[in-house]
Amino acid sequence: MACEIKEIHGAAQKADICDKILRALPAWFGIEESIVDYVAGVQELEPDKPFYAVIIEGAPVGFVSVKVHNSHTAEIYVMGILEEHHGCGIGKRLVETCEAFCIEHGMEFLTVKTLDESHPDVNYAKTRLFYQAVGFKPLEVFPLLWDEANPCLFLAKNLAK
Repeated sequence: MACEIKEIHGAAQKADICDKILRALPAWFGIEESIVDYVAGVQELEPDKPFYAVIIEGAPVGFVSVKVHNSHTAEIYVMGILEEHHGCGIGKRLVETCEAFCIEHGMEFLTVKTLDESHPDVNYAKTRLFYQAVGFKPLEVFPLLWDEANPCLFLAKNLAK
């Protein structure tokens, strides 16, 4: 099954893709307020938040939004891939696309935030393994960044190697 990674420019299209995919992933994105915030966030104009979608047979099955923090660092703001497409390399390709964006713009670091291992969620255990497999290193836990029930793990990847 051939897939294409396409940069999406229209705010409405970004919002639609983000909303549909996040709502299809309740095990990861089950908090309505978070979905609404992410959908609003991805609509911000480039170059601050480039947005890439994975298209298979004309339909989006995954996406990533990149948030630029400064001239050195960008963050995977939000990423989602339909569960039936997990484990087939789409996530790795999206991360590589983010890395290429960062390198093209002279950035040294790509970061991501996810749920820390002190929370027993098995789906996020897989998420952490994925990020570590593609080269991210855990740097710090922020137990109250999101809220007490959702401790945040901050990971980074050095692109200047």
